[in-house]
Amino acid sequence: MSKINNQDKIVAKKHFGQNFLKDSIVLEKIIESMPNSENIVVEIGPGLGDLTNKLLKKRDVVAFEIDRDLCNILKNRFKDEIKEKRLILNCGDVLDFWKSSLIQKPYDLVANLPYYVATNIVLKALRDRNCKNILVMLQKEVAKKFAAQCGDKEFSSLAILARSAGEVKRVFDVNPNSFEPPPKVMSSILFIKKDKNLEDIDFEEFLKAAFLAPRKTLLKNLSKKYDKESIKNIFEKLNLPLNIRPHQVATSIYHQIFKLVKRMRDGSNSTKEKP
Repeated sequence: MSKINNQDKIVAKKHFGQNFLKDSIVLEKIIESMPNSENIVVEIGPGLGDLTNKLLKKRDVVAFEIDRDLCNILKNRFKDEIKEKRLILNCGDVLDFWKSSLIQKPYDLVANLPYYVATNIVLKALRDRNCKNILVMLQKEVAKKFAAQCGDKEFSSLAILARSAGEVKRVFDVNPNSFEPPPKVMSSILFIKKDKNLEDIDFEEFLKAAFLAPRKTLLKNLSKKYDKESIKNIFEKLNLPLNIRPHQVATSIYHQIFKLVKRMRDGSNSTKEKP
């Protein structure tokens, strides 16, 4: 997603979630917020290439653009950089390229992500062992969920997964007027400095159960999937009140609960996962 050029006569396509970033100050702030590393940069949704152009002044870039019309514009705009292999441009859906790792070398993800696919992309990046840092623009409400702290009303499985992988912070907000066309919501830049990868799908499924109904107690939610008496025993062992809500439990405690649930489920105790 990048600045519109009149000569390009490109109209944003709703089905691709396109809102072209036109604010040069915001573009510079994204560059200034980049992590200090030598990793190659992966950009998803480069659009017309304004952010790409600034990224290439810092590092080599691998870009993924789903819109074939925009891909043709990028090929023309960056023909020298592509020829010099400083820019590798992949035309197509990034999710079709993304296997266990998106590229086969360490990289930092720096991108203005389409809202409709942003959460999925961040989660895939958290699982990707080659992704070392994540600096992305998201819908503000989604960014707040990733960056929330225990006790915040926005604290959810997204925050726990992000904090399980590293340090998380919301860097700055972006006004809708910075885009063409302007979205109906505020945006935020989210930064995640990874120190590990998400590798346990069972933990992610456990969190889905924990936040099944955020306003209900954690005990009630987990009892929908696991034996209630065994969950009560775990709460007592960890000195957790039986009426505690999902957003009131710290990330480290969730890992402790999960380890005990997994131990019991695997036969060390009487907890049995409900079918």
